[in-house]
Amino acid sequence: MTAARRPLAEFEATLDFAFADPALLQRAFVHRSYLNEAGEDFHIPDNERLEFLGDAVLGFVASELLFRRYPKRLEGELTNLRAALVRRETLARFAEELALGDFLLLGHGEEESGGRTRPATLCATFEAVIGAIYLDSGLERVREFLEDRLSAEVERVAPSALAKDPKSRLQEWIQNELGVTPRYKTVLTEGPDHARFFTVQVTADKIPYGVGRGRSKQEAAQSAAAMTLHRFGQPAPEYTPNPELEAEFTPTPPAQNAAWTSKG
Repeated sequence: MTAARRPLAEFEATLDFAFADPALLQRAFVHRSYLNEAGEDFHIPDNERLEFLGDAVLGFVASELLFRRYPKRLEGELTNLRAALVRRETLARFAEELALGDFLLLGHGEEESGGRTRPATLCATFEAVIGAIYLDSGLERVREFLEDRLSAEVERVAPSALAKDPKSRLQEWIQNELGVTPRYKTVLTEGPDHARFFTVQVTADKIPYGVGRGRSKQEAAQSAAAMTLHRFGQPAPEYTPNPELEAEFTPTPPAQNAAWTSKG
């Protein structure tokens, strides 16, 4: 097992308040791999339950912010905005800005495999911190912790999120250009029930063009659609490259596909 690179007091010093229960904050940084190697004297659980709670609290705070900021937007538009606001890549970036990886307690194998900088781990840690703040100091403290970050992110993602979503744009474009309808298939489901991730592949005329991963099938499908739009040279500000995932499922590049070259 490996200790944190920096003492937890340094992170707490960046907050505008002190934890009444420091053990809650420590728990937010305990990766389950650490417990596999920790001795019997270490009694703090891992952060997965806090992650579960933090995910729900984050969703509520983000929903409330959007509800108040956009009083004339429809439910579907607000849902798209929230999905863009709390996506894994965004939360991992928040975690990086706070250097949360430096405070993690990890097992040796997790450390060696790059766990401190892995987006999924950073996202989970950020949510666990939110859960810890909520339990220790209540919802108002969570709002204070998130408000500036979420407000700035809303300004960044709103133009694309309030436009038609990637699936809608892809369907319109691909039907017009190729005369077929895109299909979505879940090709992989990972993780425990409270932290499930789905991988979805999009095909057109039985040819794979894109793949995406997300906490719901809908989120993964939107990600796959954004990738497909990007590969066809269409605007796709939602697209976030994931070379490892894309290499694993190796969608056929449009330029190398006979159906595309004959119709494009």
